[in-house]
Amino acid sequence: MFGARCLVRALRSCSSAPCPRHKPSARLSVRDALGAQNTNGERVKVQGWIRSVRSQKDILFLHINDGSALESLQVVADSSFDSRELAFGSSVEVQGQLVKSPSKKQNVELKAEKIEVVGNCDAKDSGFVHIHTPIITSNDCEGAGELFQVEPSSKIKVPEENFFNVPAFLTVSGQLHLEVMSGAFTQVFTFGPTFRAENSQSRRHLAEFYMVEAEISFVESLQDLMQVMEGLFKTATTIVLSNCPEDVDLCHKFIAPGQKDRLGHMLKNNFVIISYTEAIEILKQSSQNFTFTPEWGVDLYTEHEKYLVKHCGNIPVFVINYPLALKPFYMRDNEDGPQHTVAAVDLLVPGVGELFGGSLREERYHFLEQRLARLGLTEAYQWYLDLRRFGSVPHGGFGMGFERYLQCILGIDNIKDVIPFPRFTHSCVL
Repeated sequence: MFGARCLVRALRSCSSAPCPRHKPSARLSVRDALGAQNTNGERVKVQGWIRSVRSQKDILFLHINDGSALESLQVVADSSFDSRELAFGSSVEVQGQLVKSPSKKQNVELKAEKIEVVGNCDAKDSGFVHIHTPIITSNDCEGAGELFQVEPSSKIKVPEENFFNVPAFLTVSGQLHLEVMSGAFTQVFTFGPTFRAENSQSRRHLAEFYMVEAEISFVESLQDLMQVMEGLFKTATTIVLSNCPEDVDLCHKFIAPGQKDRLGHMLKNNFVIISYTEAIEILKQSSQNFTFTPEWGVDLYTEHEKYLVKHCGNIPVFVINYPLALKPFYMRDNEDGPQHTVAAVDLLVPGVGELFGGSLREERYHFLEQRLARLGLTEAYQWYLDLRRFGSVPHGGFGMGFERYLQCILGIDNIKDVIPFPRFTHSCVL
């Protein structure tokens, strides 16, 4: 799957602290460079971020993007320019001659005479550590009870005994395991299959799907978390568009005409941020007749999510601070009132609705202890509570459904069309 490797690369290069960037000076934008009519060796200066690096014999190829266009500008340089600092995510200033490209893939290219690294972005130093979280687990991270239980076949099953001594399930999320590992590696992520026993045949639900999940220590605000989420979406999408243009163009041409422009609109604009309370007010004031009446304290349905995105100009929308009663036990209490909320965030995107879900985690021992006690979960999650006793720090994280991400960038309406072997209720072919 062409997007999977791109997602992992994007998350490795994302950091909760942005790479240093200098204030841009007068320059030719990537968009203007790509559309230039004069390609007779005009000397120009282009500033932007490296999206890919490739060496071929004595030639170095860079693709530079500054956000002004979906396409990147190809920079051709002598191999003597090669450096460890010329890596994905690094910001650069390139001076050279704009010439006609011999390749059919682009009209022009920049023949570099000088390349200056403005801000280094070393993925090994600022990126995330990949953790392989287990598929079989004894916990229900989401607390919704939509679990597939794992048991031995009848031939080897021992009556009235559990194979693992406790009930075991297919994972619904690797989050709790990531929280453990973030205590050692600060920034961690996983990318693997997750399972939900949801009795749904909707266009955006599967029983088995992939998720990229991240957990970050020392995050103290939703703003910090949303910065990483928005960065992941934009960086991953730019990589996919740069590295897999033929695949993407095929979908945009025959399945979703106009999706390329809609995607460009998403990438060029800052994502909108509204609170759950504001979202409910927007929905209540709408003249649209919803199947499910929007009310404070009730979860948002797909029709609500899509309306909110449209209301905000078809730009991805962060909805923050949900009612405490709607969210799992691990989300941080905002200690507000009378409408009690937690520091949760969902990212809604055009055509799909919810794509990301995340939150600050409750790192305060007594708050978590009281909530687990009220829910009758203290014994089951004593290990999780113990994490708060030994060097606990403020932290947060999120998860993004990979198949929904593909729906979003490719413009595909049904989630079952972006996975080779879809699993859903009443269907498990092969």
